[in-house]
Amino acid sequence: MLDDLDRALVHALRVDGRAPFNRIAAVLDVSPQTVARRYRRLRAEAGLRVVGLAAPHRAGRSQWLLRLTAGPHTAQNLAQALVRRADTAWVKLASGGTEITAIVDTGPGPEGHSLLLRDIPRTAAVTDVAAHCLLHTYRGGPTAWPASTEALSEDQQARLRPATSGPTPSGPTPSGPTPSGPTPSGPAPSGLGSGGLDESDHTLLGALHRDGRTPLGDLAAATGRTPATVARRLTELRSDGTVFLDVELDPRLLGADMQALLWLSVAPAHLDRVGRALATHRELAFVAATTGPSNLAALALCSDPADLHRYLTQRLGAVPEITALESAPVLRTLKSAGPVPAPPGRP
Repeated sequence: MLDDLDRALVHALRVDGRAPFNRIAAVLDVSPQTVARRYRRLRAEAGLRVVGLAAPHRAGRSQWLLRLTAGPHTAQNLAQALVRRADTAWVKLASGGTEITAIVDTGPGPEGHSLLLRDIPRTAAVTDVAAHCLLHTYRGGPTAWPASTEALSEDQQARLRPATSGPTPSGPTPSGPTPSGPTPSGPAPSGLGSGGLDESDHTLLGALHRDGRTPLGDLAAATGRTPATVARRLTELRSDGTVFLDVELDPRLLGADMQALLWLSVAPAHLDRVGRALATHRELAFVAATTGPSNLAALALCSDPADLHRYLTQRLGAVPEITALESAPVLRTLKSAGPVPAPPGRP
């Protein structure tokens, strides 16, 4: 479990993942050396990592929630193969280790859907597959799980927040811009891709995806731009919601020893209202509208099985618009939002 200072540091990084240690230290009333030491320890022992992510709808991409079923002897190898792919995130083993779920990032055209159209159908180990397009995210991405954003006061958050910022990571309202929410856009400027990003921008995003706190000098060297140009461009991308910074941390350190994927069915007339209501539930770290027979997907983080039972029967059970519910306990998260670092000795 994390102590109060650890929780405050995690919350500070949720507010601004690139905030300098001296600014965080001033807000937390500790020394910069203490903040740096705590950050290094949490990175080494708790899996803490800041990851830069592009909002899919602004980058001209879509996301799919993939569910695979495989035999108990092949599921682990199949899951590890998904972990190694650059187009996957949030790879989890569930339901006794025979079900694999993952978020798949796809581009336009058939080649952008190679995993869904070509690679999985060729895998003999897969006994069942379902793919659900994420239509709208009510919680997730810039909108953090509430248990990770309860350590700082409003004043402390205001002092940490960048002068110009996009969607607030710890914002209380789920109705604002989200990573997969619809956003009007005009034609891309000349020389830019469908998402308005040029080659240098994609290089910048790649570096931030590996480490959201990569220093400006290293980002400048990678993109061929000056540090000032990189700083200005990064501010633009964060301000308009194209890029946001996520914080990875083992939720068990915040008291969530029980995770479960939830698949809910809601009548279309009530879908948006129920999705927004669920996004206010403290127990849910992710809520999204999807295609398919179950049109809402969620991730519940609870303290133990009894806590999950209470949530399912009392809070969700009190929502009459939910007509069906399927739950699958998560056994292990093999990959979060960012790429899995290579083992020591490998490039």
